Amino acid sequence: MPFRAAATRLSAVAVATGTAAALALTGATPASAANLSYVALGDSYSAASGNFPLDPSAPLLCARSTKNYAHVIAGRIGARLTDVSCGGAQTKDFAGSQYLGVAPQLDAVGPGTDVVTMTIGGNDNNTFISSILACGSLGVLTAGYGSPCKDVYGSTFDDAIESKTRPAVEAALRAVKNKAPRAKVAILGYPWIVPATADPSCYPKMPVASGDVPYLRALQGHLNRVVQQEAAATGAVFVDMATASEGHDACAPIGTRWIEPLLFSTSLALVHPNPLGESKMADRTMAALHLR
Repeated sequence: MPFRAAATRLSAVAVATGTAAALALTGATPASAANLSYVALGDSYSAASGNFPLDPSAPLLCARSTKNYAHVIAGRIGARLTDVSCGGAQTKDFAGSQYLGVAPQLDAVGPGTDVVTMTIGGNDNNTFISSILACGSLGVLTAGYGSPCKDVYGSTFDDAIESKTRPAVEAALRAVKNKAPRAKVAILGYPWIVPATADPSCYPKMPVASGDVPYLRALQGHLNRVVQQEAAATGAVFVDMATASEGHDACAPIGTRWIEPLLFSTSLALVHPNPLGESKMADRTMAALHLR
C-alpha cells in the first residue's frame, strides 16, 4: 500500500507538470510558463552578436547579448532559460565544440527540455559572410553598377546550400529532437538583409551593386526555404520572418530597420539584427509557439 500510494502521488506530480508545460505552449499563464525549461541554440542571429550588453554567462568569443530574442522571450514568460547560442556557430557546433572550452550546444538539451529555439545554417559553408563580403567588395569596384557578384559566383552559393547546408540542417534538427523528444522545437528563418530590388539610397551603406541586390535576396530566400522544408521534414516549427521583415532590411532608415547595414551602422551588429530586430524575432517566435 505505501508503494502504491507513493506511485499515485508521483503520477499526480507528473500529470501536473506535463499539464503546466502544455498550457505554457498553448497560451500559458505566467505561473505555468515559469515551469518551462527553455534552451536557446544557434548562431549570431540567435546570440544577437554585436549588441550590448553582453551576456556575462557567455564565452567572450560568442559575443552573446542579453538583448537576443531568447532573453526577450524568457523575460516575457518567465521561463527558465539556458542560452548557449554563439556567434559564428555552424550546424557542426551542435555536436562538437565551437571553441576550446566551449561545450557542444546539444549538451544543453535533454529529456526535460520543453522548448528549443534557434537560427542555424547561415554560417555553414560561410554562406552569409562569403556572399556579403564578396558582393560588397565587387560592388565597390564597380561603384554599385552591374551584377559583378552574380557574374563571378553564379550558382556557387546556391549549390552549396543544396548539397551541404540542407542535409546538415536536417541532421541538426533530428539530433535536437532525439535529445529532447517532447520539446517544442522552433527554427527561425533569417530576416531580410536586403530589399527585393536595389534602393539607390542604400549604397554605400550596403555597398552591393544594383544587379546583385536581387541576387543576394534570392540566395537568402533559398536558404530560408531549405530551413522551412527541413523543419517540416523533422517535425519542427518554422518561424517565418520573411513577410514580417519586409521593409525592415538593412537599407531601411534607423528606427525602421531590423538589420544593421555593413557601413554606417548604429551598433557593432553589422549585417545582423539590432535590438528592435531581436524583439520582433521574439514576437514571431512566441506567436508560432503559442507562448504567452
